Amino acid sequence: MAAQNTAGAPASAGPDAFRQARDFLLAHREDYRAAREGFVWPRPEEFNWALDWFDPLARGNGSTALWIVEEDGGETKLSFDTLRRRSDRVARRLRERGVRAGDRIVVMLGNQAELWETMLAAMKLRAVVIPATPLLGPADLADRIGRGGARHVVVRTADTGKFAEVPGEYTRIAVGGTPPSGWLAYEDGPDREDGDDEGFVPDGPTRADDPLLLYFTSGTTARPKLVEHTHASYPIGHLTTMYWIGLRPGDVHLNISSPGWAKHAWSNFFAPWNAGATVFVHNYTRFDASRLLAEMDRCGVTSFCAPPTVWRMLIQADLSALRTPPREAVAAGEPLNPEVIEAVRRAWGVTIRDGFGQTETSVQVANPPGQPLKTGSMGRPSPGFTVVLLDPVTGEPADEGEICLDLADRPVGLMTGYAGDPARTAEAMAGGYYRTGDIGSRDADGYITYIGRADDVFKSSDYKISPFELESALLEHEAVAEAAVVPAPDPLRLSVPKAYVVLAEGWEPGPVTAKALFAHSRAVLAPYKRIRRLEFAELPKTVSGKIRRIELRERTAQGGGTEFREEDHR
Repeated sequence: MAAQNTAGAPASAGPDAFRQARDFLLAHREDYRAAREGFVWPRPEEFNWALDWFDPLARGNGSTALWIVEEDGGETKLSFDTLRRRSDRVARRLRERGVRAGDRIVVMLGNQAELWETMLAAMKLRAVVIPATPLLGPADLADRIGRGGARHVVVRTADTGKFAEVPGEYTRIAVGGTPPSGWLAYEDGPDREDGDDEGFVPDGPTRADDPLLLYFTSGTTARPKLVEHTHASYPIGHLTTMYWIGLRPGDVHLNISSPGWAKHAWSNFFAPWNAGATVFVHNYTRFDASRLLAEMDRCGVTSFCAPPTVWRMLIQADLSALRTPPREAVAAGEPLNPEVIEAVRRAWGVTIRDGFGQTETSVQVANPPGQPLKTGSMGRPSPGFTVVLLDPVTGEPADEGEICLDLADRPVGLMTGYAGDPARTAEAMAGGYYRTGDIGSRDADGYITYIGRADDVFKSSDYKISPFELESALLEHEAVAEAAVVPAPDPLRLSVPKAYVVLAEGWEPGPVTAKALFAHSRAVLAPYKRIRRLEFAELPKTVSGKIRRIELRERTAQGGGTEFREEDHR
């Protein structure tokens, strides 16, 4: 008799175990204790999410799976059943163009229907997808094709010119319009509105531990790593992402994320479709908070996920323009500052719930629906994750230390490792733990508060400084739209906190604003944490929108720029 997990699913069954684990989390969406105690990861030997979950969910299902609203007002709405049939057709076409099981395929598309079709089709073919943002240039693409070992690329026709400088023997497939010389058309037939129902016959079973996705990280501190995920680690792993967001069948879920990054797969693909919710996308060339709020209102968005940068821009707008706020609001990508949470709570009566994960994992730590929230905390460990804080000096469990996952109870939602880099994988998995490189603290109730990246935290006069804490304090001032804090060399204290600040509209850079911010720093921060130096400047970011503090540290060490010092502005 097959072993039973406490969620009621046979441990050996694939689709059945997945469905029962999913239903268990939906049934306990506001009961954290029951979810933590009762959830056990499905660990099937064979599993193909597109064939075993999406297709059965989609067959005959006329509800909307994908809803894209364009900047000009145009819309694309595709049902689950339409996407099932269209992805079958795309899978057959890609097979005709030479895509085989195990082949690596760079997919560089925008938020367009073909992106979701291709993801499903590649999964059905057992190809390995290397997602790429259309913002990448030739050098980045050469790195992805070279290190990723790509044999095929699927890109928008408008972006094919970037590949003229990218060497290699790979099949070139262009989406939209007439393909240029040397490129194959994504589709031969002009009418793809409903697809067809000839079906797709896989050429073999899918092992759950077969590779599915290769993600290049955003590279905030070093050369991008190549993260490998399987047919289990993201499709099954994002059951807990579904749980954290609080998604329900029939929800209309908006996640603001660019294609090519892991968060897009988290909340624009796996988590909503695990729940049977609609993926909603609003495309725009320039962020317009008022237009976004109007579209959310018109289209009935019920759950909303955005990175802190977007939340900080939204609170500059009139949030009351959204007459029907989403039921669920979450933030991910970087920690969310408490003052932003409070501004949204005042306007919408909804509390943004923070969560913590990485490209390497699904959600590790989170505030799920219905649970008490603590200001500044990113929550408690997700169901299925055993989180340990390790003291960076002793390596022993502690109340403050590096956020790690216990591999004795390895979560399904964890990467296989870093592809082609066994040394880096061994380092990340050393001592029986997966080491995130992030520092956190845990209180008596098990809530974890983010302190910073291990290489971002620094000492000043022998006091440990968390840049995130100081940045949050600065954002409380109305003049500050964004801030990043790094150490600046100091002959007496070794280093002192320096802030790079992007000002809100209506404020001018100069000594008057600097004096106001230094005064604010003295009022809200302990003396050893005060901002001692300040510079008004745009913040360098990765193409995924994360602040590159390493670049700011280098800029600070080199000097230059117009710097204001606290001792001169009292």
